[in-house]
Amino acid sequence: MTGKLFGKAVPRLEDPPLLRGAAAYLDDLPVENPLHVAIVRSTVAHGSFELGDLDGAREAPGVVAVISAADLGERNGPFPHPTWFPPSAGLKAAIDPMLRPEFLRVLATGRVRYAGEPLVAVAAESPAAATDAAELVELDLDPLPAVAGIDAALAGDAPLLNPEWGDNLSAHFRVRKGDVDAAFRGAAVVVRERFEFGRQSGSPLEPRGTLAAFDQADGRLTVWSSTQAPHWLQKALVTWTGLDAERIRVVAPQVGGGFGSKSMVYPEELLVALLALRLGRPVKWVETRTEHFLGAVHSRDQRHEVELALDRDGRIAALRDHYLIDVGCSNVEGLVVPYNTAGHLQGGYRIDNLEIDCRCVVTNKTPLSAYRGAGRPEAVFAIERALDVGARELGLDPIELRRRNLLGAADMPYQAGIPYRDGSDLVLDAGDVRGSLEVAVDQGDYEGWRRRREELRPQGRYLGIGVATYVEGTGIGPGEHAEVRIDPTGRVGIAVALPSQGQGHATTLAQICADELTVELDDVHLVQGDTDVVGDGGGTIASRTAVVVGNSVGDASRNLREDVLRKAAELLETAPEDLELHDGTVEVRGAPSRSLSLAEIASAAGQGGIAAGGGFTPPGVTFASGTHFAVVEVDLWTGAVAVLSYLVVHDCGRVINPSIVDGQVAGGVAQGIGGALLEELVYDEDGQLLTGSFMDYLLPRSSGLPPIQVHHIETPSARNPLGIKGVGEAGTIGPPAAIANAVEDALRPFGARVRRCPLPPHVVAGLIPDEALLGA
Repeated sequence: MTGKLFGKAVPRLEDPPLLRGAAAYLDDLPVENPLHVAIVRSTVAHGSFELGDLDGAREAPGVVAVISAADLGERNGPFPHPTWFPPSAGLKAAIDPMLRPEFLRVLATGRVRYAGEPLVAVAAESPAAATDAAELVELDLDPLPAVAGIDAALAGDAPLLNPEWGDNLSAHFRVRKGDVDAAFRGAAVVVRERFEFGRQSGSPLEPRGTLAAFDQADGRLTVWSSTQAPHWLQKALVTWTGLDAERIRVVAPQVGGGFGSKSMVYPEELLVALLALRLGRPVKWVETRTEHFLGAVHSRDQRHEVELALDRDGRIAALRDHYLIDVGCSNVEGLVVPYNTAGHLQGGYRIDNLEIDCRCVVTNKTPLSAYRGAGRPEAVFAIERALDVGARELGLDPIELRRRNLLGAADMPYQAGIPYRDGSDLVLDAGDVRGSLEVAVDQGDYEGWRRRREELRPQGRYLGIGVATYVEGTGIGPGEHAEVRIDPTGRVGIAVALPSQGQGHATTLAQICADELTVELDDVHLVQGDTDVVGDGGGTIASRTAVVVGNSVGDASRNLREDVLRKAAELLETAPEDLELHDGTVEVRGAPSRSLSLAEIASAAGQGGIAAGGGFTPPGVTFASGTHFAVVEVDLWTGAVAVLSYLVVHDCGRVINPSIVDGQVAGGVAQGIGGALLEELVYDEDGQLLTGSFMDYLLPRSSGLPPIQVHHIETPSARNPLGIKGVGEAGTIGPPAAIANAVEDALRPFGARVRRCPLPPHVVAGLIPDEALLGA
C-alpha cells in the first residue's frame, strides 16, 4: 500500500474533542435518574464471614437496595471465569501444562480470599448516600491465617486457598529444547542469579466504571463499561443474566487508559447489570482510586532463578530459568502472562539449549493478570540482567557480548525451537535485532557516555549505561471483522469491534481506509467498541489492533473500492477495468468528463449508501523488536537514580503514523521507568496492601523523565498484507532491564549487584557500602 496518508505523521482526529473537554467518558454519560452503587469489601485478606444486621443500611436516607450473594441467588455464580483462557490445543500438546480452572462469584459467599473482595452492594439515589449506607452494613469477619507471598504459599504447613487442590499451585509447565545439561557441563562460565520483579499495576487516569440500563419496552439490557473488551463482557453477561446475546448491548465509550487492567471481566460489571435488571432503573458504579488498588488486577511479581552458560568467546551455550509467579488469589487469564514470559525469554538471541520451569502460586492478594507488557518485561529483565553479569565475568563489554549472540536480518525467519502461546511454532518472522543494537549504540553515543562516565567518577559522580534488547509477539488472533460504508453525502464510516483507550484508532484506521478510497482523512469517521455495530470481536490487548483490525479495515476498504467501481461501471455504462478512482471521484480513463463522485455512487446504491465488509485472521503472531539504551546517575548519599538519557530503537514493520508510534513508545517508556524505579504494590504478612494510594505507590512525573528519543527500523512483516507489527507494549518492555543494567554499571566500582526491580532510593542505597560514602 503506497497511498498518500499511510506513513505520514498526520494530526490525530481524536484530539479536538479531548482538548475541548467534549469527549464523553463513562461518568459523563447522560442517563436519567440512575442509582449509584457502593460496594462493601473485605477488610481482611483471608477469613470467613457472616452478614449481620442489614436493616441499618437499608433504612438509611436515599437507599433503594442492599444486596448480598444470597439475594442474587444462582445469578451470583460461581461460573467459569469469563476471562480465564484454557491453553490452545497446540500448546497443550507441546508442553502438557497443569492449569487449574478459575471460577468467579459476583459477591463472596462465606469466605474471602483477598482484602478488597466484594461482599455487599448498596444502591442509592446518590454516590454519597450509597457510601454512607455501606458503612452501616454489619459483618462478622473471622480472620484466617493469610498466605502473603510465594514462600508462605509453598511452605509445607501453608493454609490452602482452595483446599480441594491440595496445594497452592494454580499452574505449572516446563519447556525444553536441546541438551541443556551437556551444554552446562561444557560451559566456560556459568552465571547463577536470582532476579525478582516486584508487584505492580496499571494506573489509568480513568478508573473502572460501569453503567447499566434495562429497557422494559424492548426487553434489552445496555451496559456501558470502561472496558478494553466489550464482546467478552457481553458473553459473560449472557451467562450471568440468562439473557440472549441479542438482548444485551455492551458499549465502551471514551476510555481513559486501560493498559491491560480493563481487559478482564470483573464482578462489579456483572453486579451493576444484575442490579439494573432487578431494580428496573439505571445503575451506575465508578471506582475510587483505593478500590482500583484493591480490586483491579495486579501484575508482574515474578522470581527467577536463572542459570546462563557461556563459552569462552561469550556465546550463549544454554539458558535455564525456573521462575515463580505470585498470581494472588486467582490466575485470571490462565497461561497468558506466565507463558508470555516463557515465550519471550530467549529474546532476539540464538539459544540452542533451553530449559524453563514455571510455577504459579496462589496467595491472599488481589488477582493477577496482564499489565502493559504482560510477562515480557519480566522475561527481558531476567535474560538481560544475566547477560550483563556474564559479560563482566568474562571481561567483555556488555555490548560486545550481545553482538556475538543477537540475531540479524539475515537470520530471519528464525525458528526459536519452542511453541508460542497460541500453540504455533515460535518463529521470529522478520526483524534485525542486532541492527537495532547498533543504531542504539551509535545514536545513543555509547562511546561518548563511556568517556564521561570515567571522567566524572573522580569527581564523585557515578554514571552508568545500560541496554536491553527485546522481541515482542504482536497481532495475535482471533481474527477481526470491519465494515466500511460510504453514505449518500460521501462521508466514509468505519465500524470495528475493538475500542480505543487512547491509542489513536480513529486516525490510524482512517489513514488505511482513506488511502484505499482516495478520500480526505477528515471525511472518515470511526465507530468502535459497540456490540450492536459489530457482532463479534476480541479485545484491545496484546499489541494486536493495528495488525488484526488494521488489516481488516484494509480488506474491507479494498472490497468497497471494488464495489464502488462495479457500481460506477453500471452507471457510466462501461467496464470496471476502464475506470480509475482518485480524489474521491471515479473517472473513465481518457474521458475525465465522464465521472461520478463517491457521494453520487453511494446515493445511487440506495438510502444507506454503499458498504462492504472485510476481515483478517493472522496466520500467527508477527514479531516486533528493538533496543533500549539508558544512561543514569546514582546519588551515593540518597540512592536516588536520575535517568539522564533514554533512547529506543524500535521495529514495528511499516509505520502507519510516526507521531502516534512515537507517542506510544514514549508513553510506554514512562511507564517502564516507573516500573524500574518507583512502582511496587507491597503487602504485609497479613495480606494487607501497604501501598494503596499515590502517596505510597509512586508514579513517574514528567519533571523526572528525560527527553525520550525514538528511532525506527522498518522491516515489513510478511504475515499480513500491510506489512505492519504491533507497538502498544514496546516502550514498557525494556526500561526495567536497561535501567537496572545502568544502575549496576554506575555502582560497578563498589561491586554492587542489582537483583530486583523496582529500584527506589532505599533499595539502591542498600547496594552502596558504607566505605563508599566515607570516600565520597
